[in-house]
Amino acid sequence: MDNIDLMVLKALRDWRLSGQQALLATVVRTWGSSPRPVGSMMALRDDGRSVGSVSGGCIEDDLIATYTRAIGAGRFPEHATELVRYGIEADEAHRFGLPCGGTLELLLEFNPATDELAELVTHLECGALLQRIVDCQSGAVRLHRNEQLQPLTFDGQTLSNPMGPGFRMLIIGAGALSEYLATMALFNGFAVTVCDPREEYMGAWSVPQARTINEMPDDAVVAFKPDSGSCIVALTHDPKLDDLALLEALHSKAFYVGAIGSRRNNQARRQRMIEHFGETEKSLVDLRGPIGIYIGSKTPAEIAVSIMAEILAIKNGVELPQEVLVEKAKHKREIVRWTAPRQVDNPRLSLDCP
Repeated sequence: MDNIDLMVLKALRDWRLSGQQALLATVVRTWGSSPRPVGSMMALRDDGRSVGSVSGGCIEDDLIATYTRAIGAGRFPEHATELVRYGIEADEAHRFGLPCGGTLELLLEFNPATDELAELVTHLECGALLQRIVDCQSGAVRLHRNEQLQPLTFDGQTLSNPMGPGFRMLIIGAGALSEYLATMALFNGFAVTVCDPREEYMGAWSVPQARTINEMPDDAVVAFKPDSGSCIVALTHDPKLDDLALLEALHSKAFYVGAIGSRRNNQARRQRMIEHFGETEKSLVDLRGPIGIYIGSKTPAEIAVSIMAEILAIKNGVELPQEVLVEKAKHKREIVRWTAPRQVDNPRLSLDCP
């Protein structure tokens, strides 16, 4: 499944290539609470069909009602742009379902050029990281290739919008759990690389959108060149594969480094790293494990949800309370289980029986 931005742009490209009129709406500024962040996009066709979202739904309805007839009537020439703002007044915010005090501004691009859209989608499908720069006066668009994630900027005249997988994930191990995690990461906009030198695992891999490599994991981490938009997740349960990769990752700029495993196995891993590789409790403070948030997960799919939720929280700057992490949550449940009074259903076995 494509991430939402690529879905929007592919739909818009296809509509324009087939000769239909359409617009691209992009959230360029927000004030107060906003249902969607800057950079969110929606494509709208002249018959009212839309892909993507710029709010919780009411603004989309207004755009459809206001602009489909205008597009169809030819009111807007090709490459024209318009800035629209929603939620300035309290009653308007209420009418459009915006949070109290919420205001957002959209840049509307009418009938974007088909050749530019086709080029953009081709680059994004190849995993390129781009900056799409729009001149709001002329409607002219140019693409600039980025080496790392850049912020969206808008000064009222020029929109510079980052596109492509600004965040990257390196998964060590190509098992079933890795396939679920890779799939979730892909539709959350991550570029995913999977490393496993074991042919029997890599030969069964079934997520084609993820890049696959079969070198040793520690070499793969070095070649990956982790930056502040990178996360490394070790899922093999094999210390020979996981440990050296984690050691390389821990000394990189990656925002998330973690490994699957029980509490006992993760504690043993830390002890190995301290005893044999010169690490310290301080140097291992950013090593996450057991990874994920506690949701009582047992199956590979549920465990992947747990892991992805933790990664997204860290990516988004959310400080998770210790109580929701696997180690603390399981420890707390054990305490409750061992201290709770034992219930006896059979009255003949009750402690009150003579």
